[in-house]
Amino acid sequence: MPIHYAKDDEHIVLITIDRPESRNSADMEHFKLLRESWDRFDEDDDAWVAIITGVGDAFFSGADLKLYIPQITAMQKRMKDEGSDEIDGYKLSDGTKAVLRGSKIYKPIIAAVNGPCTAGGMEMLGGVDIRIACPEAKFAVMEPKRGLFAGGGTTVRLPRQIPFPQAMEFLLCADLIPAQRALEMGLLNAVVPRDQLLDKAYEYARRITANAPLAVQATKRSVMEGLGMDLREAYKNESKISSVIFATEDAKEGPRAFAEKRPPVWQGK
Repeated sequence: MPIHYAKDDEHIVLITIDRPESRNSADMEHFKLLRESWDRFDEDDDAWVAIITGVGDAFFSGADLKLYIPQITAMQKRMKDEGSDEIDGYKLSDGTKAVLRGSKIYKPIIAAVNGPCTAGGMEMLGGVDIRIACPEAKFAVMEPKRGLFAGGGTTVRLPRQIPFPQAMEFLLCADLIPAQRALEMGLLNAVVPRDQLLDKAYEYARRITANAPLAVQATKRSVMEGLGMDLREAYKNESKISSVIFATEDAKEGPRAFAEKRPPVWQGK
């Protein structure tokens, strides 16, 4: 199975892209498997945080062009001929959902970037919340160098996530950016030695799972939805989300545990 999914007893899911022979790129099958992994994580109430990483010396290279382009072309033709939006279990939306474009997953996602992160890798990176990289990692939106366009969300998300001049350097120059420079630009949370990469990712994950899961998810939801609203609507949305959380069992457990000077026991209710 080239996309591995593993959940531990700390509510942390590790999703690993395992196609090192193709620099962890994806054809239709692997985009589908990655999309299914995100769906599985989102639908599991016992899964609170996900970590995404790659095998070998590459993180995720997006589409395996020599396979994916002929596959998607043939699929589009069959869809038109058969009048269907699904062929043999595959959908055109598998690719965009795999890279978290337009994602409504409100659980935290951490990227452990173990090598070059380009094309779909950058698109996926824009859909995660915390990013850690090894020094060997490099980042780029290289599509313009090939006469192509980064249509998986990067041109929309990157200018919203790092300062505008830094985002435009990424998007217009299309150069490979070293990990340390990417950290300075605000793209990353930390750069650590390769052999400490997953340890650091799990450290962040455990810091998150120490908090009430519904409150964490509501916080991310308020942020993500608020980005698409004006301030007045964002404040209203925040108040609506807040009222739901204050009615949960965990909202009672937190103050009670604080008063009793003990760690809280979260139920996710």
